[in-house]
Amino acid sequence: MTDNEFLELLNTSKRIKSGSDAHLKMHEVSQRALRIISQINGSYHEPSQLRALMQELTGQPIDNNFGLFPPFYTDCGRNIHLGKGVFINAACKFQDQGGIFIGDNCLIGHNTIIATLGHGMLPDERGDLIPSPVHIGSGVWIGSGSIILPGVTIGDNAVIGAGSVVTKDIPADSVAVGDPAKVIKSIYD
Repeated sequence: MTDNEFLELLNTSKRIKSGSDAHLKMHEVSQRALRIISQINGSYHEPSQLRALMQELTGQPIDNNFGLFPPFYTDCGRNIHLGKGVFINAACKFQDQGGIFIGDNCLIGHNTIIATLGHGMLPDERGDLIPSPVHIGSGVWIGSGSIILPGVTIGDNAVIGAGSVVTKDIPADSVAVGDPAKVIKSIYD
């Protein structure tokens, strides 16, 4: 299975059976990600060097205005899609097999977790993986320590309060806080 075939399969959101070719490919891709992540986190890098490492990790061009404060963690890397001017603060964890799509000019706070995989509910299906993308619109600010769960869409310019657990879609121009996150007001209030 090629990398492109693997990503195409993940982006269908179809269940990946434990032990299948796709599941084995996932482990192969993870090893590549772990190698690059160890380089990112292992020593100091100039911003241009971090952009180059993120480009190697994602396999996509990275905007010159991208910013990252390591450490950074991911277990795939190939299904992270970053807009222009994105800033990712320290100790973020991206589980990107299902696809993480981040729009332009987003701020991702310290210790944010973005998850895109679920598991089969029945005990004999727990090893199965169910990918589901996360879409984060442009201009979004995600506060420190937030958790974004699989399948969530956060609309443009929304603000997610620190420590929130986002389990459902958040509309554009909204402020959402809590566990589970709930919209409390418009950013224009």
